[in-house]
Amino acid sequence: IFQKVLMDKMLVRRKVEKWVRHSIGRLFHYFFIFVGFLLALSTLGIEITKLTIMLSALGVGIGFGLQSVVNNFVSGLILLFERPVRVGDIIELSGNWAEIKRIGLRATTVQTFDRANRIIPNADLISNEVTNWTLTSRQIRLIIPVGVAYGSDVDFVTETLMACAQANPEVAKWPRPKVLFLNFGESTLDFELRVYVVDFDHRIEVRSALHHQIERSFRAAGIEIAFPQRDLHLRTVDDIVKLPESKTSQDDLNMPNLSTYPKPT
Repeated sequence: IFQKVLMDKMLVRRKVEKWVRHSIGRLFHYFFIFVGFLLALSTLGIEITKLTIMLSALGVGIGFGLQSVVNNFVSGLILLFERPVRVGDIIELSGNWAEIKRIGLRATTVQTFDRANRIIPNADLISNEVTNWTLTSRQIRLIIPVGVAYGSDVDFVTETLMACAQANPEVAKWPRPKVLFLNFGESTLDFELRVYVVDFDHRIEVRSALHHQIERSFRAAGIEIAFPQRDLHLRTVDDIVKLPESKTSQDDLNMPNLSTYPKPT
């Protein structure tokens, strides 16, 4: 009854998330079972003090064998109360992106973008570096590099890129989009369009839409998207590769005279 009142009344009023309420309820459940177990032993006439000494000695041995389990359990409590990650957050762990689906007392369940469920020990989320992309905001920044040909109007390129960003409804108005002229490349004038996407889930679609819009706008405006080019300058040429100024004869080319062969019938 106390567990139900705690989960459905007290924690709901404080707007505690569902999985946090469930974990706190399980903690109280185990606590009451442990207290009830001690009361049952006391009722049977077993002295609690002697049992405590025996359990302490046994706990040392068990502690070494279950060190990882205890570590994950304590890490689960840290995750529940400090909340560095929450259910629904998008995290990046060891180069893999996933969404938090459930936070348990021993392990956390995440789902990758390939719809694969992974069980991650809580200690890994505490001891390893984890990037949480949606902890404080679901906005995310996109950087789109664009290279145009030398001779292009820099101001016109900047205005065109800015217009492409402002025309997309998924691009945030604040922070405002930016166009930066970063570098004189080997074959291109290097620009970057930097925008913030309103919702993290739409980042791939927004990137694709901006690519389409930039390509259409550049083609309509006559702006050339450059590609790598190389100019070859010959300063000296060996005499052996120079062609004679007069008309080359068959002997000079060291080729057979095809006129001596019979013509096909």
